Amino acid sequence: MGFLDSILGGQNPDAGNSGGASPLLGLLAGLLAQNGGLQGLLNKFVQAGHGDKVASWVSSGENQPISPDAVKHAVGSDQINAIAARLGVDPAQASQLLAKFLPQMVDKLTPAGTVDPNADHSQNLAGLLPSLLQSFGGGAFGKMFETGAAEQPAAGG
Repeated sequence: MGFLDSILGGQNPDAGNSGGASPLLGLLAGLLAQNGGLQGLLNKFVQAGHGDKVASWVSSGENQPISPDAVKHAVGSDQINAIAARLGVDPAQASQLLAKFLPQMVDKLTPAGTVDPNADHSQNLAGLLPSLLQSFGGGAFGKMFETGAAEQPAAGG
């Protein structure tokens, strides 16, 4: 899991929900901001022919997966290249990361089965990061975020 470790390795568990706690959090918030929010991002996927996948992410049913190539096509090479540069990985890895996290992110940001146009989805990401990480299989990462820090022995011991 070296690739995921490199993405999450810069996080500061003591930072709480400051918005800078993780490169992943910044990446996802930036992606929303650059695409007109959650609705704008989802519209790009619908326009690229992935409306069925988007509908599954928003609804309460099972999330359909999306390929890294489909993500690159929907989001655009320029954004993928910028994300890759920011993370210090190649564009294929950036597309792969987004393909894994986008379905879960959208699912968690739309708990009622619809996109709330008045919600600040970028702000909501910080609180959702632990569950996103757990859904990705990063149980240890998720626990670290839930408690605010890795378990540490009591001071003075």
